Amino acid sequence: MADLEDLLVKTSRTFALSIPQLEGGTRQQVTLGYLLLRIADTLEDAAVWSGEQRVEALFRFADLLNDSGEAVEGEAEAVVESWLEEPPSHHEGYLELLEATGDVLSAYEALAPAPRSVLGRHVRRTTIGMAYIVRRSDRDGQLRLAGIPELRDYCYVVAGIVGEMLTELFLLGAALEPVAEALRRRAAIFGEALQLVNILKDSTADADEGRTFIPSDRDRTLAFELARADLLVAREYVDLLQSAGAPRGYLGFTGLPVRLAWATLDRVEDQGPGSKLTRPEVATLVSAMHADLDAGRSAAGTV
Repeated sequence: MADLEDLLVKTSRTFALSIPQLEGGTRQQVTLGYLLLRIADTLEDAAVWSGEQRVEALFRFADLLNDSGEAVEGEAEAVVESWLEEPPSHHEGYLELLEATGDVLSAYEALAPAPRSVLGRHVRRTTIGMAYIVRRSDRDGQLRLAGIPELRDYCYVVAGIVGEMLTELFLLGAALEPVAEALRRRAAIFGEALQLVNILKDSTADADEGRTFIPSDRDRTLAFELARADLLVAREYVDLLQSAGAPRGYLGFTGLPVRLAWATLDRVEDQGPGSKLTRPEVATLVSAMHADLDAGRSAAGTV
């Protein structure tokens, strides 16, 4: 059995920081959700494959999770072998994760029915949505969005649904009914906020790989404005959790990405795409968040 925590560290610097803030069953569920979605994301981003190969791989992965949320037994090994005949990525961590797909699915199958259903439903929605996005690419595999409405549609598929998934897992793991509907109303925007910051940060690298999410300077200006507005909603989401007495792990898991996103957005607006926070800067933000939590202040910080 693959070490899921090790796979997390090897595939995401950010989530390797935030997911360990969680505890118990919720930590395991979110780890599995992340790994399943990272598999789908690796297939979507497989620049060495044709569009047809990527679409087929995404649908096959979605088919491993049927409507009841259980992986289809006996198919994972053959599917993974087909992926690795022509490795879809040069990232060693992503390839190691693809090789461990069967183990990830086995851990997913072992979950209790309620969280397994949440993960299965939302991972399938995201994976199928990714396949339809890939289908929109041109014959050369280039994807170019037309403007902010299409950008928001894209963000919903790859991140808004994730926000909805996390919210349902939080509601399973803690008594949060007084704020449940308010959280659900903000869940997709929480995900959109973080995704927009990543898109703005990575826009040059994405364009080099044939993905243009922000086609004009005007759209870029609007994307910065939207990201800042969304981050205010994301802060509301964290504050709702905090006001309802959510476990500290929930607050750290949601508050840290919001703090990182604000700081990253400021850095990118000042220094341009490709700029990022240093490890000492990230460590400072982590320490500040814990100090604020100890003092009863907002986990998401102040604007």
